[in-house]
Amino acid sequence: MGEAPAFLVDDLQNEPLNGFELKSGTCKTTTTIGDKTYVIGGADDGTLSIEVRIFDSSLGEWVQPTVYGTKPLLSKGHSAVFLNDRILILKKGAKSDDQIWFLEVDTQYVRRQQKQLGTEVVAWSKGVIGNVEKPVVISGPSGVGKGTLISMLMKEFPAMFGFSVSHTTRAPRGTEKDGVHYHFTEKSVMEKEIEDGKFLEFASVHGNLYGTSVEAVEVVADAGKRCILDIDVQGARSVRSSSLEAIFIFVCPPSMEELEKRLRDRGTETEEQILKRLRNAAAEIEQGKSSKIFDFILYNDNLEECYEKLKKLLGLSGCVAAPPKSAALREFNLPLDHSVSKIDDKIIINCISSGLEKESKNLIMLDVSTLKGGAPGRTRGLDFQAIGSFSDGLIGMEKLS
Repeated sequence: MGEAPAFLVDDLQNEPLNGFELKSGTCKTTTTIGDKTYVIGGADDGTLSIEVRIFDSSLGEWVQPTVYGTKPLLSKGHSAVFLNDRILILKKGAKSDDQIWFLEVDTQYVRRQQKQLGTEVVAWSKGVIGNVEKPVVISGPSGVGKGTLISMLMKEFPAMFGFSVSHTTRAPRGTEKDGVHYHFTEKSVMEKEIEDGKFLEFASVHGNLYGTSVEAVEVVADAGKRCILDIDVQGARSVRSSSLEAIFIFVCPPSMEELEKRLRDRGTETEEQILKRLRNAAAEIEQGKSSKIFDFILYNDNLEECYEKLKKLLGLSGCVAAPPKSAALREFNLPLDHSVSKIDDKIIINCISSGLEKESKNLIMLDVSTLKGGAPGRTRGLDFQAIGSFSDGLIGMEKLS
């Protein structure tokens, strides 16, 4: 909090137009939502990222919010458009994979953090064109065969699926590599990120933390693959309560007797370990069937038949393995000289280029009606149409794909 600089006070008292740059020419924009005006842009201290300050007119003072997410780097300016519970930021002169961002101001994630902290909170999320297939959460008791089913999927469709790399606070063992086998991190760092809502699920095992971060799942999606999460029922419960939209599948044995036979046939555990696994399995099966966590339950009494049912659930029945689809094939370049307007759930970007004879205009229509995800991950579901050059009243529309 503090006293507002003179030029900002003047701007804010004169009913600032949402998304417009302040007249001081400082590459800041203002967006007013109720009593609060969000001032977004470069900081006076030379910080290289886009900063956020809030002027609360009901209090007559500035509020410095707690900012979650990765802050976008400064560019040669930006446009800002308010969308219900977040502000769309279009960076000028940025690369195509860095030009669309969202500042969340009243999403479920932001409200949850505000409740925990008791302070003003905003959160950044990068915008991504297009959608990805929902991640797949597969759970089941030890010995049920879920690992085998996943291996069969990965073998038949190696370009379609990928695993997220988990985090752990334990030290690397042998030839384990950071970022490959695990993301090795400090306990204090991971605890802070868990507190900030950056983990989908986590557990403490022998004094060390293990968990799946939102970012680890997003990285798989960025590569154009569908993420598989092989986690226990408790982890699945945590993922279900998160903002991640996934398909939840529980794999059951045909009977406890058959499960016991499989565990004994493996010959890898002592009698005490087998009995413990059976006790845990009985509890997991009960939770898996009755908790309403899972969308589908598969009974693995015949491996091949169970695998075919799994493929059918994932829309892969009769499917031939194909190369991965890039998550960022569709893109557009936003020029420095453009203006922005909003019609319902459509953002109209007017791109202006000056030629030798006359001024030419191009329109880009950004569709924000089907946004998915958000902080602390990416915001996906954006779509766009490009409308060809026009300078004489003739407009040609082209759907990019």
